[in-house]
Amino acid sequence: MSMIEISALLLGLLAVLLAGGVWIAISLMACGWVAMQFVAGGIPAGSVLATTIWGNSASWTLAALPLFIWMGEILYRTRLSEEMFRGLAPWLNWLPGRLMHVNVLACGIFGSVSGSSAATCATVAKIALPELKKRGYNEKLALGSLAGAGTLGILIPPSITMVVYAVAANVSIIQVFLAGFLPGLLVMALYSGYIAVWHLMHPDKAPPPEPKMPLREKLRESANLIPCMLLIALVFLSLLLGWATATECAAWGVLGSFGIAWWSGSLTREAFWQSVMGTTRITCMIMLILAGASFMSTSMAYTGIPLALAAWVDSLHLSPYALIAALTVMYIILGAALDGISMIVLTTAIVIPMIKAAGFDLVWFGIFLVLIVEMAEVSPPVGFNLFVLQTMSGKDSNTVALAALPFFFLLVAAVAIITIFPQIVMYLPELAFPK
Repeated sequence: MSMIEISALLLGLLAVLLAGGVWIAISLMACGWVAMQFVAGGIPAGSVLATTIWGNSASWTLAALPLFIWMGEILYRTRLSEEMFRGLAPWLNWLPGRLMHVNVLACGIFGSVSGSSAATCATVAKIALPELKKRGYNEKLALGSLAGAGTLGILIPPSITMVVYAVAANVSIIQVFLAGFLPGLLVMALYSGYIAVWHLMHPDKAPPPEPKMPLREKLRESANLIPCMLLIALVFLSLLLGWATATECAAWGVLGSFGIAWWSGSLTREAFWQSVMGTTRITCMIMLILAGASFMSTSMAYTGIPLALAAWVDSLHLSPYALIAALTVMYIILGAALDGISMIVLTTAIVIPMIKAAGFDLVWFGIFLVLIVEMAEVSPPVGFNLFVLQTMSGKDSNTVALAALPFFFLLVAAVAIITIFPQIVMYLPELAFPK
């Protein structure tokens, strides 16, 4: 069989398995097993499966993954989510859109300690939606801003998705983390800018401003955010200044989150056990997907399909920008059917050679991919943030999806901006690790 026929067979098999409800990891392993049957020389698929899974799982780098997940799980069960709205709200009364900006800022803060888009969206929505509705803010804009800002959980480090990409692409986790800071601020600025413009254009749909609060009262309301902000600063500075590796920072983050939970009085036996079980479930799911993807990637390498595909794309003589545009469309289509982590592990082995040939930095491409994954989080039918908000608001899926549409296009704008100005992504990694 030709390379094209083998590729079509494997793609069709994967589509059938996924459509049939087979677990993603098992689907990937099955496709990898079938691919090995086309390898000349009779290389045993079972031996490749065993060595690949062990080689990719027994990684010190991957130890950061469950630790960052645990850090988020612990803080998710503290009173952080309740205090966040009260702490941020008094400082935003002067902005057009006022308390609606709390969605963006709260998601940015919680996302930096959670690393999970769904957890960030659910936590902030649980507090913000009732408060905004009670104060008379536009519900559609509130839903859309929460859907969009909830994705900051995977863009602002530490991020589970970034760890997965760094391992799959064999690049520095610390550099990918550092690369996410400025794009994260860019996306937050785009969201807040849209909210401000919307309120300026619809002044009749905004509630009257709340009474002004003295500075002392503002500081008192924000005091409970200080421990969390100190924890974020400690993790970030440790990464930026090279005091610790990503795994060591994750361990310190877990210790600090335990300290915050104990200080807030929410470190109960039940909360501890729930955080452990939540971490175990999420880690096992991601590790199993990574194992399946690594086996499929190795099998594909044996068949020579990635090299053939890269050579075919190269023969099209696409300009670097045309290649990025084509990949953007491809990933948006994939995002309608797959979750972000699956998209990354499914395509990394095939796409990385093209990106290298086009002259793009792999750290930059990691942030590009994370932004594309953010689009998938707010695009139907598999947008997890849409599911979360549909459940929490009681609205139908079409209402939530339409509310999130402007924020989807803002993410498209963010991708265009970092493509035209790549230094937004590369400034901090190059500052910390000069070449």
